[in-house]
Amino acid sequence: MLELLNAPQGDPILSVMTAYQEDIRPDKIDLGIGIYKDENGQTPIMHSVRNAAVTLAVSEESKSYVGLVGDEQFNTAMQDLVLKGTKAILRASTLQTPGASGALRMLADLIKMARPNARVWLSNPSYINHRPIMEKAGLQVFEYPYLDVTTKQVDEEAMLRVVETLGCEDVLLIHGCCHNPSGADLSFEAWEKIAQLAQKNGFLPFIDIAYQGLGDDMDKDAKGLRMLVDKVDEALISTSCSKNFGLYRERTGAVIVIGKILQKAKDTRIIMGELARGSYSMPPSHGAAIVAKILNDTILKKQWQQELEEMRNRVLGLRKGLVNAFRKQTDSNRFDYIGLHKGMFSMTGLNEEQIQSLQKDHSIYLIRGGRINIAGLQEHQIDKVVSAFIAVGA
Repeated sequence: MLELLNAPQGDPILSVMTAYQEDIRPDKIDLGIGIYKDENGQTPIMHSVRNAAVTLAVSEESKSYVGLVGDEQFNTAMQDLVLKGTKAILRASTLQTPGASGALRMLADLIKMARPNARVWLSNPSYINHRPIMEKAGLQVFEYPYLDVTTKQVDEEAMLRVVETLGCEDVLLIHGCCHNPSGADLSFEAWEKIAQLAQKNGFLPFIDIAYQGLGDDMDKDAKGLRMLVDKVDEALISTSCSKNFGLYRERTGAVIVIGKILQKAKDTRIIMGELARGSYSMPPSHGAAIVAKILNDTILKKQWQQELEEMRNRVLGLRKGLVNAFRKQTDSNRFDYIGLHKGMFSMTGLNEEQIQSLQKDHSIYLIRGGRINIAGLQEHQIDKVVSAFIAVGA
């Protein structure tokens, strides 16, 4: 049987990881893999996370299954974190998943069950996992214009012209904040227009908010999402704790379903539990227990919020440093877009030849498409990165 399989194409991110690990040059720089690193180049365990984990290690009394829907304290806390202050929270239901990718697949399967002919619309560009997850669930995938390659900002007019054509068979997948891979976020006015069009035309909003808290703050990053869900009858949300809690390897995420009435959202959660049974069955417990502990403990939550603010400010400082270095070395403001972007990433527009040159000649690693992980940079590396970008014709 195995001989009938086609040769694997290889994952573009994993191939960059492998090449970076095999590079023996001491000054190599990884700007490809989407993880936060501190000034020492490490991905630290947050103090709040460590403190919660230690408490759980002492107090936890069982390693039994958590059930199909996961940790209910986690579900309630995450629902409040994303939907705080909305009326929609009164008609929402939440289910724990193995990371946001698990949430995306869960919702893709749900869409396929409810509307087999649904068309899912992704931004161009979009998170690398979006298309394969939707397609492997059997869904049709289309793209709407998003990033203006010249200005490196959202081409909202072009986007909205497509969104205006969507109807009841369509699902519009939107990044909640800190757009991956571009770093360019929708304005609040664009969110308002999308909400109006969803009401008018009947398409289903699907929001992926994997970076809440890494743009401006927890509430500002969710402002557009919260406004939208209050204005529509139904919405789907996938969310993650990988970045804002640093729980990458714990695979901690959630699905939030908003129905016209609460009972419909609850019924949908039961259906998602059945879908989970046919897939991974039970979600992992440890990461969700840590998040629940932090969000339900006043001292730990305050500590976490302070640490998240420090992470966010570090990334903002790196963005400013890059802009200043580019201005100094090019006597131009054409890289100022890096300072306008939000979150961990920016899309540079570098082509494959330039990316390969960075890797071969400068030991700087990017993934295909030219996305750079600002959060993977150290301050003392800024001048080297800028010089290398200029050398390859950025």
